[in-house]
Amino acid sequence: MHNPDTILIDYGMGNILSVKRALEHVGAHVIVSSNPDLISKARRLVLPGVGAFPDAMEELNHRGLASAIKEAVFGSTPLLGICLGMQVLFETSTEFIETSGLGLIPGKVTSIPRERDDGYVRKIPHIGWSALYSDCGKSWEGTILKDLAQADSVYFVHSFMAQPSYTKHRIASCNYEGISIPAVVGVENIVACQFHPEKSGEVGLRLLKNFLSEY
Repeated sequence: MHNPDTILIDYGMGNILSVKRALEHVGAHVIVSSNPDLISKARRLVLPGVGAFPDAMEELNHRGLASAIKEAVFGSTPLLGICLGMQVLFETSTEFIETSGLGLIPGKVTSIPRERDDGYVRKIPHIGWSALYSDCGKSWEGTILKDLAQADSVYFVHSFMAQPSYTKHRIASCNYEGISIPAVVGVENIVACQFHPEKSGEVGLRLLKNFLSEY
């Protein structure tokens, strides 16, 4: 069987249909799969996710998908993680209980701090549109954000945030009520976004199209 252009990983915790429609809209040939053998040999992978980190890892491990994803990534298969699908790429999370992730990106996932130093209490979860900005003045050329403008806004829904161990892995961030939240991260053939590109209008579609062309 000829490998499909893009495999959308189904582990029971993603808004699969809307992501599939968005990818197809920008030209991808998409197959939704929970087959470890197919995933491990994919041309390109997308890992979505909505829900809790421990539940996601339980499903990925139980279905044999964690090892299949790692095999594919170690074999240089491009991978796009979305929202919870971004978070599980990290080493650990403190959501409910300390839980090991896939360990593909150095770092951890922690709750968004509820209270600022000045006593202001943030609204959690972070829901809505926030503007992207480049970390450390990095160029977005050659990334999924190429041709996007500083301050383009995308749609977030989350209570936890990733904390990469190395700033070089941060591509873009957003400012949410005084805290910098990593919005796009990348390590070699892995790229991931905390927001939902499939819910982010034209900006999100351009990002997905860039993933197809750059990875």
